[in-house]
Amino acid sequence: MSILTASDLAKSYGPQDVFGGVSFEIPHGAKIALIGPNGSGKTTLLRLVMGLEEPSGGAIHRAKGLRLGYLPQQANAAPMYSSAVHPSGTGTLWQVMSEVFADLQAQAAELRRLEASMAHAATREEALQRYGPELEAFELAGGYTYEQRIEQVLYGLDFVEQDFRRPIAQLSGGQKTRAMLARLLLEEPDLLLLDEPTGHLDLAGIEWLEDYLKAWKGAVVLVAHDRAFLDAVVEQVWELERGRLAWYRGNYSAYIAQRAERLALQQASYERQQQVIARTEEFIRRNIAGQRTREAKGRQKRLARLERIQRPPEDRPMGFTLGDVARSGDLVLGLYDLTVGYDPAAPLFAARELELRRGQRVALVGPNGSGKTTLVRTILDHMPPLGGRVRIGASVYLGYLAQGHVNLIPEKTVLETILDAGELTPREARTMLGRYHFPGDDVFKRVGDLSGGEQARVALAILALQGANVLILDEPTNHLDISSQEVLQEVLAGFDGTLLIVTHDRYLIRRLATLVWAIADGQLWEFKEGAGIGSPPVIPSAARNLGPHPRGPYDEYHVWEVERRQQKQGAREARLKTERERTREAGRAAEREAVRQTHRQAELEQTIHELEVRRAQLEAQLAVASERQQVERVRQLGAEYRQIEEELDTLLASWTDVVV
Repeated sequence: MSILTASDLAKSYGPQDVFGGVSFEIPHGAKIALIGPNGSGKTTLLRLVMGLEEPSGGAIHRAKGLRLGYLPQQANAAPMYSSAVHPSGTGTLWQVMSEVFADLQAQAAELRRLEASMAHAATREEALQRYGPELEAFELAGGYTYEQRIEQVLYGLDFVEQDFRRPIAQLSGGQKTRAMLARLLLEEPDLLLLDEPTGHLDLAGIEWLEDYLKAWKGAVVLVAHDRAFLDAVVEQVWELERGRLAWYRGNYSAYIAQRAERLALQQASYERQQQVIARTEEFIRRNIAGQRTREAKGRQKRLARLERIQRPPEDRPMGFTLGDVARSGDLVLGLYDLTVGYDPAAPLFAARELELRRGQRVALVGPNGSGKTTLVRTILDHMPPLGGRVRIGASVYLGYLAQGHVNLIPEKTVLETILDAGELTPREARTMLGRYHFPGDDVFKRVGDLSGGEQARVALAILALQGANVLILDEPTNHLDISSQEVLQEVLAGFDGTLLIVTHDRYLIRRLATLVWAIADGQLWEFKEGAGIGSPPVIPSAARNLGPHPRGPYDEYHVWEVERRQQKQGAREARLKTERERTREAGRAAEREAVRQTHRQAELEQTIHELEVRRAQLEAQLAVASERQQVERVRQLGAEYRQIEEELDTLLASWTDVVV
């Protein structure tokens, strides 16, 4: 059953048509990837589905009561239309997440009120009657687990415990985007629209989100350039290109195969039709004025009515090469007793002894903020190490692609930037820039006015001019569309030199890396094919179950990292379980104490009543004995009377303690 349908959608901005004739359905529980080149209109389509913009043509029909959630690419790109998270909002991260469970918090407050009422005799019985059902409803609704859910999502999305009490307004842009995503996951909308959800996540966070979305009961439409992520999550692929939308079943890998097959069939059909058209036009040309005029005119009419098959689009990915490079020495880079960071009292991590040899390709991975870029800056001598040393080998020429392209000068044009980077004539520079998708007057655009993907292409062009035999690349696939990522991947695979790549792109790592350097627990660990070198003494149990097939360096790292993550998660869950059991037992203890007090009060009141009845009897008997001057009887009755009075005083004091 479809929860949303769109028919013949079109969107234009002034004279510019973004797309047209777009129709689709979103079934309940669908997992859909929306892909296409940068600028093809993917974000625009999401905003139309969300209702943030109106289409220029066509219509969107949403199921009654449909709850939508939207994650923009950047925290400041749009307000949170589906939740209270906002970049300038108030409250701590934990408070903003807890607002999702306001009903459970109200139930918890009511239980605390009932527990207080059970301590007073006047309200105890009524509170006791309500407490049991209220407590059961609270447990069934997840009252003892919602805080665990919040922690699970926040930890999964790369937050640490110190972040929980920080005001939302004090979070960085990437943290605010992750906070938006966390809130959306906790809200559980029927349709979740995610625009680049992995952009601010590290590897562990990406893999956690994969698992979470695979188990997601609602529908998801996501825009992402992470090919491994798309393979793991989606079951359909929508391709938006040249203003049209095409559908494919399966994940990203299935899409690649189906698309190639579809384009091959379309190309064959196009060529056959062109042959028919050419023969028909030739027949018409030769016979339109001859004896077969009538037949030629008939063919001409049929040709005019013919539905033409479109020529398949020709992909124009970046067409660059890094060229031949000079040979370096065998040792390219050595890290010896290296300590990396800014504060000697709190270093980021240490590396005992690691060496990078000529021709090797190392992927540097680790959580956000663990020190990956700091290590790169230390290797490049942009900052000193806190201890130990970095050795650069003989005949090593370093090329560096900075994360965020911070080395680019915003005020310069694209052409000026390239001319400054290499000894090229303007004509040679423009020819080169054409291969990087900067045709014509695009070369005169200011770098500061370019999109993130366009800036990435400029940075890669500069890299190609440097003639380096060792490339250090910090998140090189960020902002590149998928086709450009694949071109970059193949170019790097053909590079004759040595690579050190900081990346979260698992496709890239698996295709290129001969080593993985991983930052974890204050150390830099090395993993290579078949075995982890320098890894902790704990041997991952999963590693013993992978069979005889050889594993690449990323597989070695991944097995170890999953085991390590599970151990930490197990410790957290054990702590949370203990806290939940303690809280639950406290509630049960309060209920048991209230019942005990009620029983105690009833027992005291019964005993007091019996003693008061006996005291009244003694008063009557004493009066008779006194009147008859029965001295011994008066003495005996008086002694019993005084004993009852003492017992009543004691019982009344106990009763007062119970009821107050």
